[in-house]
Amino acid sequence: MNENINFLLAGVGGQGTILASDVLVNVGLAAGYQAKQAEVHGMSQRGGSVTSHVRWGKVVYSPIAAAGEVDVLLAFEKAEALRNIPQLRPGGLVVINIEAIKPLTVTSGGQPYPDDEHLKTTFAQATSHTVYVNGAAIATELGNSRVANVVLLGALAAQVDQSGMAGTGLTYDTWLEVIRGRVPQKYIELNQKAFQAGWEIVKK
Repeated sequence: MNENINFLLAGVGGQGTILASDVLVNVGLAAGYQAKQAEVHGMSQRGGSVTSHVRWGKVVYSPIAAAGEVDVLLAFEKAEALRNIPQLRPGGLVVINIEAIKPLTVTSGGQPYPDDEHLKTTFAQATSHTVYVNGAAIATELGNSRVANVVLLGALAAQVDQSGMAGTGLTYDTWLEVIRGRVPQKYIELNQKAFQAGWEIVKK
């Protein structure tokens, strides 16, 4: 078990960032860590930025990691991924949803939106451990676009597992058990499929 594992989740309002953060905290607790979180909602109901810090560790005094000390970045939107890259430590793990949600400043023509080439070049310079996931498309294929956040959690779980970062106490079933406890009964099967789809993107 590492002394601390620092996560940062970043997205925009309506993408399920906070639910994903709640799952992550409870997965850490289930794995035997202390776990804390801190959220910044911003103008979330208007599509504004939403970020959540989560920390796992033997002892966790503060929920927020300093800039440059985030071990794992989970980004639910491309521009939010770029906005938060200064928080990532060199060589950290990254999962990026390739969805673009353009703010009014972009759609009105006031500002440019970063293209995929810029996104991938920037992250290639920061780390070799980046996974790109089309979460919205996968969730839509499963029948409900709202489970894109769980697709991303599946990819995140596989990245953490593959890296060996969280030690041996954390399993695929640990994640699923927590997710089952956080969603309504009628959506459990759908969320299990979404999690598995994200997991398989990384594992395959």
